[in-house]
Amino acid sequence: MPEFDDGQTTTALPSSPARSTGTGTPASDVVVETGVLVVGSGPAGASAALFLASLGIDTIMITKYRWTANTPRAHITNQRTMEIFRDLGIEDQVLADATPHELVGDTVFCTAIDGEEIGRILTWETHPAREADARLASPSLTVDIPQTYLEPILVKNASRRGAQSRFSTEYLGHTQDDGGVSTRVLDRVTGTEYTIRSKYLIGGDGARSQVAADLGLPMEGAMDIAGSMNITFKADLSHLVGHRPSVLYWVLQPGSDVGGIGAGLVRMVRPWNEWLVVWGYDISGEPPQLDDDAATEIVRQLVGVEDLDVEITGYSLWGNNQMYATHLQQGRVFCAGDAVHRHPPSNGLGSNTSVQDSYNLAWKIAAVLRGYAAPSLLETYSAERAPVAEQIVLRANKSGGEFRFLEVLGVLDAGTPEEMQAAIDERKANTPAGAAKRAALVDAMDLKHYEFNAHGVEMGQFYESAAVVPDGSPKPEDERDPELYYKQSTVPGARFPHVWVADVDGHKRSTHDLVPYGRFTLVTGIAGEAWADAAGKVAAGLGVPLEAVVIGPGRDVIDTYYDWARMRGVEESGAILVRPDTHVAWRAQTLADDPERALADALLAVLGRSERDA
Repeated sequence: MPEFDDGQTTTALPSSPARSTGTGTPASDVVVETGVLVVGSGPAGASAALFLASLGIDTIMITKYRWTANTPRAHITNQRTMEIFRDLGIEDQVLADATPHELVGDTVFCTAIDGEEIGRILTWETHPAREADARLASPSLTVDIPQTYLEPILVKNASRRGAQSRFSTEYLGHTQDDGGVSTRVLDRVTGTEYTIRSKYLIGGDGARSQVAADLGLPMEGAMDIAGSMNITFKADLSHLVGHRPSVLYWVLQPGSDVGGIGAGLVRMVRPWNEWLVVWGYDISGEPPQLDDDAATEIVRQLVGVEDLDVEITGYSLWGNNQMYATHLQQGRVFCAGDAVHRHPPSNGLGSNTSVQDSYNLAWKIAAVLRGYAAPSLLETYSAERAPVAEQIVLRANKSGGEFRFLEVLGVLDAGTPEEMQAAIDERKANTPAGAAKRAALVDAMDLKHYEFNAHGVEMGQFYESAAVVPDGSPKPEDERDPELYYKQSTVPGARFPHVWVADVDGHKRSTHDLVPYGRFTLVTGIAGEAWADAAGKVAAGLGVPLEAVVIGPGRDVIDTYYDWARMRGVEESGAILVRPDTHVAWRAQTLADDPERALADALLAVLGRSERDA
């Protein structure tokens, strides 16, 4: 039996109900206690468990499924997510299982993989000019790692660091009070219900999130606005693609009924023998039915090899969504990932934004549980991440609508396969119509940069909340195009910039390596060394994990290329306070008259603490 997805990024196994009716064996006297309960083992849930466990927080992660993702689903892992994995010490594990950056680049538009190419675009910052942008912006590069490979890495490391991972354990519902959250769960193996008592609950349970539904989070948009079907298969295509690699092939094929318009997508899962076919269907009608023979025929059509040796490994249905939450939490319960932003895979933002949600939330929960931040800090999660949810949902859906090739080629008006082929071939003609079609194809290809090279969308997330102390500077945006290009800055709210520096032994390090997840970091120069002295006193006085880094010759960190001097945005005597999630919390342009007081005031504001807490 094929497996059918119950949402864009969640899979309901045929042998398991999508939701229990709560008829398990009562066990109300059994209560398991923990600091944080995480529901879901996808990118949002598993990364939340990893981040919390890395910060020393008692965490239980549950999922109703027997194991992690069983279909490839998300695959593009962008720079921001990769540098988060670097921060958590797992980047090398991800790279070991990923298709590397240099193979991710080309996206191809063709009549079949073994057919005629209409064009290709260098994507995910692999064009030489865009790769320069990428290498200047981050110590890490975009890679391709299917969700089937990424999730086990996250779960494994979360468990190694202390999180309890409980599979076949279903969320049934929760109640919360002033002291915590009581969550009823079902052990799907024994049929026993029990309660998990936690200080906080995180719902990372996907696009059909029951946690979000139980909270009644305010949502904008609609679910299942279009339907898609996947076929996963194995076939050795190295002889067709090894010399001209691509991870995405958009196939425009006369005579094919794929998608009803003769268009489909073939995506590389593992080079070059594991693949995924995607096409759309009318979600208002009967869902398409497939068997292995029909799936094999579709694969052979799109690849363009009639006798291709194909192993069909599954097929599934999923819905294209356009929905986001305008508030992500209620009391002690939070939602992250697809639970609060649901959209098609365009731009490759889904799993990335899910990981980044949890990266933002976990340190704040840890700060409150450890007692050095006020509970009001947790309100900044929605203030900072809800605008991101809206942005990426709208961007992904807009990108999906910017597929103009069918219109430009004229195939939408074609009534027969022969007319469709003639419309495609017209671009070759030495005629005014042929010239016009070629020019239109250039424009259509350029438009796809907003889907495949939107570096500003991927990296330019900017926070405005009570956890950021503004200094009156405007939000940094690249003057060329803020969606396509990313501008590094130390303006409060921005992601802390990356440049290469060196330690005293000459080892090359990113400035991101100086600001780890487990603490606040104050970055200054030699003329601002009084800030470093102040940081030690403030850390001790407020009980906050805070360390200072002085950059300059003869110090522990040396600005070998002088790039930090150009990037820091403050005088050498100034200071930049970096949050655990690598965003700038506050900065001072020059050395303050009383640096200890200035730094303490900034930290108190960020952490939601009052003056009397100092």
